[in-house]
Amino acid sequence: MAKGFILCADDFALTDGVSRAILELLGRGKLTATGAMTNRPHWRRLAPELAAFAGRADLGLHLNLTCAAPLSVMPRLTLGGTLPGLKDVARAAATSPAVRKEIAAEIVRQLDAFEDALGRPPDFVDGHQHVHVLPGVRRALLDILARRYPAGALYVRDPADRLAAIRARGVAVGKALVIAGLATRFRAAALKRGLRVNRGFSGVAPFDPQRDFAEDLARFLIAPGPCHLVMCHPGFVDDELAGLDPVVASRPVEHAAIAAFVPPPGLPLRRFAELGD
Repeated sequence: MAKGFILCADDFALTDGVSRAILELLGRGKLTATGAMTNRPHWRRLAPELAAFAGRADLGLHLNLTCAAPLSVMPRLTLGGTLPGLKDVARAAATSPAVRKEIAAEIVRQLDAFEDALGRPPDFVDGHQHVHVLPGVRRALLDILARRYPAGALYVRDPADRLAAIRARGVAVGKALVIAGLATRFRAAALKRGLRVNRGFSGVAPFDPQRDFAEDLARFLIAPGPCHLVMCHPGFVDDELAGLDPVVASRPVEHAAIAAFVPPPGLPLRRFAELGD
């Protein structure tokens, strides 16, 4: 039985507007986790503000291999210094040992950037566009985390859930099923390395600003897992966002719905440590 759920905002540090929205929701107790993109130039400036929420929310690394520039040169993966789209990353990581070596080095750099700015390890790791579960990425990530941190010190996001639960929620079902398929055996691989993992996942959305996100948010809590994690993408729109990410107009819609959201009775907002795995 679910004892509550984690509500995690992705993309902290993507832009100032996205980050300000997340900080506001954290301050109001509307989120219990957020993942930071430490390769973004806003990260070091905003990290002290995020650090104020340590112990009140899970603060993690949102591994980014598909947006803007890496922290150092990746000549085989990037074109002109810019990270490629998800399909190109997946293809290159699956077929090129040299690219996998570059990815492993970038994972270490992004973890270092998190620890340098916050003075401590992340509470969790996940991936922008779920890149962390890709076959050419997951092994490098999980091996690095297992070597770098004591067993049980952090958790990684499993973006899969039971097919019946995904269908019962009825939100972006096809997309959620594709993501669940990509994450096949990810949980087992993480547990084998002594890493903790959520049990239950939702929040896959069509990013349609015309939808009622408050209704979708309620549906994300149908058939929750025992350590359920709901991802979200709130944000204030700024000029920088439109040039970086395809998810723009739906972010303020999500922000408004989350700001007004009241968890249902018996299913409170929790941190991972309060739910266990």
